[in-house]
Amino acid sequence: MMKNILIHGLGQNSESWDNTSVYLKENNIDIICPDLFEITENTSKDYKMLYNTFSDFCNNQKEKLNLCGLSLGGVLALDFVKEYPEKVNSIILIGTPYKIPKALFKLQGLIFHIMPKRVFEKMGCSKREFLTLVNSMSNLDIAKDLETIKCKSLIICGDKDNANMENAKLLNKSIKNSKFKVTSNSSHEVNIDNPKELANIIYDFWKDNQ
Repeated sequence: MMKNILIHGLGQNSESWDNTSVYLKENNIDIICPDLFEITENTSKDYKMLYNTFSDFCNNQKEKLNLCGLSLGGVLALDFVKEYPEKVNSIILIGTPYKIPKALFKLQGLIFHIMPKRVFEKMGCSKREFLTLVNSMSNLDIAKDLETIKCKSLIICGDKDNANMENAKLLNKSIKNSKFKVTSNSSHEVNIDNPKELANIIYDFWKDNQ
């Protein structure tokens, strides 16, 4: 048996997977959707601590894992499979960056600074915690050691996610034997924009790679 884990993106929470989860459960797929800010409760919210807590969460699962992450969730999945390849059966990366776009991150940081606190509270964190996490990600080397990944891998990008389409192609090229899919009528948050098509793609991939 495999444990199937859906990992939300930055600016999302576990509820962002609700509609995708409904479609997967209709096909008798059991899933776990951890809330990243809940599992890091009582720890600092920089990326290193987030990853450490996430890796502990994954390693506490007895079964091998199918990891499916969007954006930040994809970055966490990549770091985990690099460190614990024997624990992972497959990875799905959705809208995941190949390299951190520093200019875009700086612009986003400025936007986040002027956003009201209630926006961050809906994600389950404080504004300060969110900004700490964003700032700590600016120097991540996502592309490092991608060639070492041997598990079954699928790269997904929304057809309207222009900012990440090239990233998706680079990930597909760098991760050996990975597959690449483009979802229709969706931008960056594919799990919100087109959950049914996404669920069908996830289901087919997991079904073929158990």
